[in-house]
Amino acid sequence: MTTNVGTIISAADVETVVAYAADTLGQAERQDWHVPAGDLEWTCWETIEHVADDLFAYAAQLGPRRPPRDTHVPFVCEPRRQGGPASTIFAEPEGGNAGLVQVLEASGAFLAAMVKTVPSTVRAHHIFGLADPDGFAAMGIVEVLVHLSDVTAGLGLTWQPDPDLCARVLTRLFPDVDHGDDPWAALLWATGRISLPGKAKLDRWRWYAAPAQDTR
Repeated sequence: MTTNVGTIISAADVETVVAYAADTLGQAERQDWHVPAGDLEWTCWETIEHVADDLFAYAAQLGPRRPPRDTHVPFVCEPRRQGGPASTIFAEPEGGNAGLVQVLEASGAFLAAMVKTVPSTVRAHHIFGLADPDGFAAMGIVEVLVHLSDVTAGLGLTWQPDPDLCARVLTRLFPDVDHGDDPWAALLWATGRISLPGKAKLDRWRWYAAPAQDTR
């Protein structure tokens, strides 16, 4: 998978990473997706629904004429089982794995469309900072990158994101994290997935959604 070289996270990056996720998942369409997603307590199906929900939610935050700056747009968000992810977006089970991938792609398209059309001066609430469209795009991309790592581990698929994209989302959301020679490994470490030489696995982590110029 490749993406545009540069320092800005764009709608095209969202489209590219979601397409990569959909194509990768398509390789396992006939498998059981109700198996654990890597080390998570969620199934692969639930984790993909969670990613779709995040993409939708980030798009929704940018949608109102006056986006909320202190809370989320109040869609109902609840789990379907105890211990499962709280979501607004769920896929019809009757649609099968292919239908779930369509839900993922549609949610990604919503976010990409909002990032394309909302002015860069707009700010909207996120628990990790008041974000601009670029920030919401970066957050959506991290959700896809990291959770597809969980899902592909559960399904036995290969998932190897573009290092340039990993480096750019690290720069945008994790400014204090050293990219090193492997930005993908650095992103997995920054999101509590792995340990690295001299760096223990994180029990707690966060990103910084506010644009750098807003925090100076």
